Amino acid sequence: MPKFAANLTMLFNEVPFLDRFAAAADAGFDAVEFLFPYPYQIAELSERLEQNKLKLVLHNLPAGNWEAGERGIASLPDRVTEFQEGVGRAIEYAKALKVPQLNCLVGIPKNVEADKARATIVDNLRFAAAALKKEGIRLLVEPCNSYDIPGFALNRSSEGLDVIQAVGSDNLFLQYDIYHMQRMEGELAATIKKHFAQIAHIQLADNPGRNEPGTGEINYPFLFDLLDSLGYQGYVGCEYKPRTTTAEGLGWLESVAGVKRAHASA
Repeated sequence: MPKFAANLTMLFNEVPFLDRFAAAADAGFDAVEFLFPYPYQIAELSERLEQNKLKLVLHNLPAGNWEAGERGIASLPDRVTEFQEGVGRAIEYAKALKVPQLNCLVGIPKNVEADKARATIVDNLRFAAAALKKEGIRLLVEPCNSYDIPGFALNRSSEGLDVIQAVGSDNLFLQYDIYHMQRMEGELAATIKKHFAQIAHIQLADNPGRNEPGTGEINYPFLFDLLDSLGYQGYVGCEYKPRTTTAEGLGWLESVAGVKRAHASA
């Protein structure tokens, strides 16, 4: 059975962010991920991880003004300097917090010609992949569905893989979000199996609703068995919106994933 990491951006959001580390540990998780560490000091994040015996397995490169609707800047030709500076900032956090991989959200290229946006993505990812490789950190790129994020520059797994090929780095991989790809293309098992060598991280949520596994149409027991058969060694990030509270919804880990939870709160 795969290992699961709690996405602290989405889960336990009934408590302040820094308290979510303890909530995740109390629920039985040994690993976490989240969108961005940058609003917090490295020392306070490190302290929460150490106190709760948690590994941080993923966070994103800086993605522009999130509150204003930006979802990454890697596709924006006039923001290349900002992107490169963000890579440096991300490396600083990742090295201090022992994060093995960073994800790049490429953004919504408004008023940018498609060819120019793609060329900018390729150049920026090439820069980031090389910079991260020097530090022993993997770079990921994630396609996202166009229903939740209209205008996002990469929507399908094939588009992400095409960009990876164009970059030509051995340090750039696909972040495969099961929910996003179910909405865009289906063929989940076939795609995972075909491109398994290029997939470095997986995230989940069910569809419709982006809630916990077992609430929608996706056959998660089948997919978890597939990941086991393929020898997937990474974590699966639990990036879903709890239907009620996170703790009340964690029964899926036993009923759907077959993971026995040792903590009563789960």
